[in-house]
Amino acid sequence: MIASLTLLLTILLLGAPCAVVLIPLAMITGNATPLYNTSMWIVRVAFRIAAIRVVVEGAEHVPAHTACVFMANHVSNLDPAALFPHIPGRTSAFIKRSLMKIPVLGYGMKLGDFVPVDRDGRVESAVEGVAAARQVLERGLHITTFVEGTRSPDGRLLPFKKGPFYLAMETRALCVPVSIYGTETMMPKGSARVRPGTAHIVFHDPLDPQGFATREDLMEAMRAAIASGLPERMR
Repeated sequence: MIASLTLLLTILLLGAPCAVVLIPLAMITGNATPLYNTSMWIVRVAFRIAAIRVVVEGAEHVPAHTACVFMANHVSNLDPAALFPHIPGRTSAFIKRSLMKIPVLGYGMKLGDFVPVDRDGRVESAVEGVAAARQVLERGLHITTFVEGTRSPDGRLLPFKKGPFYLAMETRALCVPVSIYGTETMMPKGSARVRPGTAHIVFHDPLDPQGFATREDLMEAMRAAIASGLPERMR
């Protein structure tokens, strides 16, 4: 409980003045990078104070100055906060549309070019999300997606959603596999409590969609890469 309160209070105390100054600045200038960079710094500080350590491996595999699609497994609500500050440059992400309705936070994500998606299973919704993500990549931002579409209840890999692989094949953007573990014990699915611990982020060699004949082939290679960086019990 102490870690939960520490994390929340740190983000609120540092985030409030950040929002007051940097959200209007982003609106005026059309540049959300200062807002994004400061937000990532706040998350790093909050993690440190809450005794959450992040160990990163394979950062050298991430291509420099290239907009990529980062594809990660998903085991906890802590995953985005653990991962995003360690992605070089600025990343957008697919997020549930309902999150865009959260006061201040939702507007900040809109300014940051985050891509809202509906989980209604409609083809039209998927096409709309892919089109929006493509525009983000064309502006030089990364896209990060948790390819299972939801958090795993026991840490083991779930089936992957097809949408991110449509995006990859259409844009031909390099796809960086990311393995995340450790967060599943610090904030498991169904729990609002945060526990201190160590989160592990493993970046793998990027996959080039142009080297795969089909979307399914790329998906299979992505699954193998992500699984290779996870403990045996999570594969």
